[in-house]
Amino acid sequence: MKDFLELAKDRYSVRAYSEKPIPQEVLDKIIEAGMVAPTATNNQPQRIYVLKSPEALQKIRALTRCAFNAPVVLLIALNKDEQWNNPLENSYFSGQQDVSIVATHMMLAAWDLGVGSCWVNYFPNSETARAFNLPSQEEPILLLPLGYPADNSHPSPRHSASKSVEEIVRTL
Repeated sequence: MKDFLELAKDRYSVRAYSEKPIPQEVLDKIIEAGMVAPTATNNQPQRIYVLKSPEALQKIRALTRCAFNAPVVLLIALNKDEQWNNPLENSYFSGQQDVSIVATHMMLAAWDLGVGSCWVNYFPNSETARAFNLPSQEEPILLLPLGYPADNSHPSPRHSASKSVEEIVRTL
């Protein structure tokens, strides 16, 4: 395993995938990384749909151009009935944060295993929920296409761009 900071810096959003299939044991490790992710009060409101059948992939590719022909797409949803509600601020719910932590764990685990991914929010959430017959309490939050990077895959020119620490970090 790489040093974590090195892993985080090396990972980039892959938008071109090879046709090489992801072995089930590799996919299982990626999903396990999501399963150990922390969530508010350990409610685990995430639902991970593994889209890999030809029918499921055709359906998601028809809904968004951002599936990038990956051999697997994770549709990560939130079970709204299981998200934590902050009793001190009644309108504050943890669900999207919980799902994001889960997705980040899987995205970084995938990269560590040589599998690329791309965090995708560019898809019609409600239409996707209907297309995959998700229960009414489940809301699609993001897509995570997964696959081995194609030979022509490379980071976007903005990959290494970052604001300065002084612009982002405040010490009080």
